[in-house]
Amino acid sequence: MILSERTTPWAATRSGPTVLGVATANPDSSYSQEDLLDLYDIEDPRIRSVFLNSAIERRFLNVPPYGDDGRPRMETQGELLAKHKVRGTELGARALQTCLKRIGAAVSDIGYLVCVTSTGLLTPGFSALLIRELGIPTDCGRLDIVGMGCNAGLNALNATTGWASANPGRIAMMVCVEVCSAAYVFDGTMRTSVVNSLFGDGSAAIAVSHAPDRPGPQVLKYASRIVPDAVDAMRYDWDDDQGKFSFFLDRDVPYVVGAHAEEVVTDLLKGTGLRRSQIAHWLVHSGGKKVIDSVSVNLGLTRHDVRHTTDVLRDYGNLSSGSFLFSYEQLLREGVTRPGDYGVLMTMGPGSTLETALVRY
Repeated sequence: MILSERTTPWAATRSGPTVLGVATANPDSSYSQEDLLDLYDIEDPRIRSVFLNSAIERRFLNVPPYGDDGRPRMETQGELLAKHKVRGTELGARALQTCLKRIGAAVSDIGYLVCVTSTGLLTPGFSALLIRELGIPTDCGRLDIVGMGCNAGLNALNATTGWASANPGRIAMMVCVEVCSAAYVFDGTMRTSVVNSLFGDGSAAIAVSHAPDRPGPQVLKYASRIVPDAVDAMRYDWDDDQGKFSFFLDRDVPYVVGAHAEEVVTDLLKGTGLRRSQIAHWLVHSGGKKVIDSVSVNLGLTRHDVRHTTDVLRDYGNLSSGSFLFSYEQLLREGVTRPGDYGVLMTMGPGSTLETALVRY
């Protein structure tokens, strides 16, 4: 249908930075939920139920070395931080290099590099480590986003596309690096078991450029919503008994996120001339089965709408900040997008925060 000038949505006349390509990477080893329960000799029926009713079949993980008892041994906080640095750099490098190869670019073409992580603390951060590891130009602009959580991928993409808009024709890249197994605590409690049943290891890279002549979806707009009353619903605490940081997820997180999903999407579409029914593609963070269900109910999304989200959860678990890019990669493989289609990207995390972006294919 050809839209008249009167009915043309604002979004149809806008141009934004183009997504040139995306790529993902995971550790070599993956485990079913049953594998992990057997590996750690977990017999508590409550914990087994959490693992086996998570809508997750497999996850890629960096399991600790085995001890004398034939079981993975407990890692110190120092060992966890070292794993985060070493394995994270490996995964980030693989995702970044694959992304560049797909778009026919070289590391020398990168003008800006944004790295995101919430599963460990590094100084200097992954941006400096990847520049050294891959030979990225030393005058490359860079930004490290640490500790924002699962929503941080879209916070970082906002900064990445902002730089691309200010530097037309140049390539900006974002890399999400999440070694979630470097943030595990095994103490037999339900609190840590919920976390340990959910998250997987992985990295995702995306390349953007303000280059209207290049094929790819354009990022048109962002919208954000934070719920300060739920600031403690997702957080890291220091566990004195374990000598480690321990992640906490409140049981009400799915409902808090779902209750505010419609508000942030309304903000995103406000002034664009678009209705929610005109969004052809939804890429929602794979935060967990209850999170996906809550968001779907509140936005009126079908199982088909969130098929990539549920597939990523099933095959990888929650990959924190990079999850939505795993879904985006699956959408590209499916090959169903058409020129002019609109899509919404949505992530959520500590704060509690919801981040969204509007794209046109």
